[in-house]
Amino acid sequence: MFSSRIPSDLRPNRLTLALEAKRRSGGEILDLTLSNPTRAAFPYPAGILRAFEDQRLLQYEPDPAGMREARAAVARYYARRGMMVEAERILLTASTSEGYAYLFKLLTNPGDHVLAPRPSYPLFELLAGMESITARFYPLSYHGKWMIDVEALASAISGRTRAIILVNPNNPTGSFLKRDELDCLVRLATEHRIALISDEVFADYAFGPDPERINSLAGIETGLAFALSGLSKIAGLPQMKLGWIVAAGAADARRHALERLEWIADTYLSVGTPVQCAASRLLDAGESVQSEIRARTSANLRLLRQAMEGTSASVLTAEGGWYAVLQVPRVRTDEQWSLDLLDNYNVLIQPGFFYDFDSEAFLVLSLLTPSPVLEEGLARIRRHLISSGCP
Repeated sequence: MFSSRIPSDLRPNRLTLALEAKRRSGGEILDLTLSNPTRAAFPYPAGILRAFEDQRLLQYEPDPAGMREARAAVARYYARRGMMVEAERILLTASTSEGYAYLFKLLTNPGDHVLAPRPSYPLFELLAGMESITARFYPLSYHGKWMIDVEALASAISGRTRAIILVNPNNPTGSFLKRDELDCLVRLATEHRIALISDEVFADYAFGPDPERINSLAGIETGLAFALSGLSKIAGLPQMKLGWIVAAGAADARRHALERLEWIADTYLSVGTPVQCAASRLLDAGESVQSEIRARTSANLRLLRQAMEGTSASVLTAEGGWYAVLQVPRVRTDEQWSLDLLDNYNVLIQPGFFYDFDSEAFLVLSLLTPSPVLEEGLARIRRHLISSGCP
């Protein structure tokens, strides 16, 4: 009766079941997985609410690409970061996930492939499957820092590959794209006539400068590329449901892509008028939230490194984003580490297999966590390492 695009097994995983049982028993959980900034005790400026005091909210004048004023506000966001992005190259969406859906509709036919990084956020297989295509993966390798395995990526390209997805910086590894990697990717994309898709929602959250870092693909002038972002991360406002696609690359390729993207968007017209009217003020107000998030994530990363000093756990190098990866001894699986921490210490942390790490044992935690909660959670993790015979 139901489409094969939807997974046949929708049962929750073991960690979710254990968490539900723990909460039913009244246990107080130290949640080190918090990803919702609106639940992370950040102060939000009053200007965010005032942004919706606009009579235009009562009028409906749909534009498939999004209101010109809202797209101009996004263009100013890039200008403040030293990138000239014309409003005509921007198409608004209700979310980054919708942006992926539009791009998969634009670039692929059923049965085609897109290449996505691994490890990374477990979204691409689901989004690809909903468009009747397949997500295949290329590895990120770790040798003191994360790097794209360009050779493996090149060997994964087939005659049905239509796009290479980048997450910049990656979630959860926190690794940014570098100039030499981009050169290789542009060459491969040009050679195989495929597009680059860069998910840049965490690009404003670098932990330090790096002259070799690529912050955005929005300025690429060859081939065809797309940069995705939105209010969810850059302004800490996931509930506002405003994302965008920036088309980049050669002028003719951009123009043809945008014509077709507008046709797709006109079919749905999903972006709400209120958030478009408020976009400029939301982006401006979000700067202060962004500063708060940067301060906390940087402080929490230092706290994590200090807490794990002298233990058998290692904090892997992260360059940016909201997450950190902890490598723990392979005396048990990362799933079992997570289950034991929840069962015995009331600490919720994510196992690496959620993000398709290809070996054991990795734990992923959120640097958005309020610092007192994180500090206590890390103390319990340290105690668990010692009690497990892995000091």
